[in-house]
Amino acid sequence: MSPPLQGRTYVSESALTLELSYRDNDSSTIFRLMNTPKPTVDTKDRFILTSSNFPSLIIEKLFPKRLGSGFRLLIASSWSAYLGDGFALAALPLLIASRTHNPSLVALAALLQRLPWLLFGLASGVVADRFNRIKLVVLVEAVRAGLLIALAITIFLGWANITLLLVAAFAIGISEVFSETATDTIAPTLIRSEDLSLATSRRYTGVVTLNQLAGPPIGSFLYAAGASLPFIGQALLVGTGALTISRVKLPPHPRSDKKSHLGREVIDGWRWIIHHGPVRTLFVTIFIFNITFGAAWAVLVLFAEERLGLGSFGFGVLTAASAVGGVIGTSFYGWLTKKVALSNILRVGLIIEALTHLSFAITRNAIFATIVMTIFGAHAFIWGTAAVTVRQRSVPTELQGRVGSVYSIGMYGGLVIGSALGGVIGSRFGVTAPFWFAFYGSIIFIVFIWKQLHHLADV
Repeated sequence: MSPPLQGRTYVSESALTLELSYRDNDSSTIFRLMNTPKPTVDTKDRFILTSSNFPSLIIEKLFPKRLGSGFRLLIASSWSAYLGDGFALAALPLLIASRTHNPSLVALAALLQRLPWLLFGLASGVVADRFNRIKLVVLVEAVRAGLLIALAITIFLGWANITLLLVAAFAIGISEVFSETATDTIAPTLIRSEDLSLATSRRYTGVVTLNQLAGPPIGSFLYAAGASLPFIGQALLVGTGALTISRVKLPPHPRSDKKSHLGREVIDGWRWIIHHGPVRTLFVTIFIFNITFGAAWAVLVLFAEERLGLGSFGFGVLTAASAVGGVIGTSFYGWLTKKVALSNILRVGLIIEALTHLSFAITRNAIFATIVMTIFGAHAFIWGTAAVTVRQRSVPTELQGRVGSVYSIGMYGGLVIGSALGGVIGSRFGVTAPFWFAFYGSIIFIVFIWKQLHHLADV
């Protein structure tokens, strides 16, 4: 039998040091986790590490108690859905590509997933501000799980032609609009403003590790085993997330007693963004850059197959590479935001994104493309976390839904326009042409917006 492990754990605000002593006769080997310096603490703060308190220690480090049990449930729910959505991130493009190699139809599938944001995004914000946000998320996620089960059945029975898949992509996209809009408004009602940066980074850690890193390879593997399996798995995880978030208790948030017209409430969201410099700058930037990004990424699956020679699993690895970069971005995000001005972080990020498009336009090497995708992933995590934090800190609680939905209109509107352009450009000029369009478009906008980013220094 192996000798027992003994350990001491030291916890401070800035560092965590974990030491394990493995004693064998007179020898002793010390292992350190995270290689952080041991802070000076009182003896009463030291305790023996056991199998029972180790999980709670990790949970406390990742999700401090001060964030509340409600936030922990929110994270558990979100992470469950993120993993399931990660399955579809790889499986749905592969399924579409198995039915057609027409770039326009492949791009149309991406467009139809995002089009609901243009059609229902503003209404979803008003709904989130008017009604109980938890009940809204539970209802919509239950509907989404049902749609995924129905899609899986049609795939299994061989009925899933390209028309049905496009309709399914649109219908599932509608449910995602209402679910994501309501979910994004919950965290600011549960935790203090000064903790929003930490809370946002923890949510995005789930996006990176589960949705982008773990999900796509698992989805590709399940798709290879059976085309319906990724969507069954996604439905189960979405349903689990709905059950988990149903346990969250929200504090009351302000609602106007006056009956207001839908259009007037939507205008309130637009008016607030127009008059708030930092959020307005982010809105314009994300809109333009998502046009260029959407054009390139709309044909990514065809680019991976035709230019890089990747199969279904290789495509999953390529998309997961951005998540590896996201993990790296997670590690440096806190340090980076303390050392570098937010405006400069975003300026460098814009340059990285432009160079990503250029790199894909000129390469046929899968290894090089994977490295580029990793760097892009780090940029995407840092940008996304910073942007959401700025918005949530700035927006009043009673306007979170409406302002968030207007912001999403810019984000997904850019993707819809970009996807449409990418399909047309790819059909006429080949699968690398959308990346050239994205590169030149990004460079032109960077020159235009460069000085405007100084607004973000005010947040």
